Amino acid sequence: MIDSESVMETHGRVLKRRGGTVADIVSGLRHEIISGRLMPGSPLRQEHLAQRFEASRMPVRDALRLLEGEGFVQFDPNRGARVAPVSADDVREIFEMRIAAECLALRIALPELSNTHIDQAAALQDRIESAPASEYGLLNASFHKALYVPAGRPRLLNHIDMLSQAASRYLSMAIVTLDYAGRSNAEHHDLLVACRKRDESRAISCLASHIETAGEALVARLETG
Repeated sequence: MIDSESVMETHGRVLKRRGGTVADIVSGLRHEIISGRLMPGSPLRQEHLAQRFEASRMPVRDALRLLEGEGFVQFDPNRGARVAPVSADDVREIFEMRIAAECLALRIALPELSNTHIDQAAALQDRIESAPASEYGLLNASFHKALYVPAGRPRLLNHIDMLSQAASRYLSMAIVTLDYAGRSNAEHHDLLVACRKRDESRAISCLASHIETAGEALVARLETG
């Protein structure tokens, strides 16, 4: 279960104790980009980040390169590092990959899915419905992961985690700009019902449609400006 506030509070305590490691800096900046605290195009100056995270410039540089690989940061030849822009092509690729990976994970997980796992996902859904938009991406990823963990496929789950992180900034944007929360919540409840019935066909159909619909709405929003 992911609690973004406790993650950041813990993160802050770690920084005060031993300075910013690469992992600390990646986690902190990723959270700020996903939550919208750092907007697309915002400059990421290494000297400023080194001061903020109480680190030398080397871990800051390494963290920015890792975030570049995740699609959160881009390097411009004459302007340094910046928060990567959002784009329709990026959304399309992320959500196509999510459908393939997450439907596979759910199909493998369903025979091992216990009522406890489903109850955990339902509890996360309750939190989603009262959480601010800035926390939606992290809580949504936790909701989905609760249903996939019984698959017992660590490589697949790590791949899904990477895609979820990339999708989170877009999902938070959808909740704010597209008023998408109501539809997403209803689709989550449909998925939970199908999982409780152990109806594989219905569960996979609900999941694929849920991810595809969100991706299409985001692509349309980005293409129309």
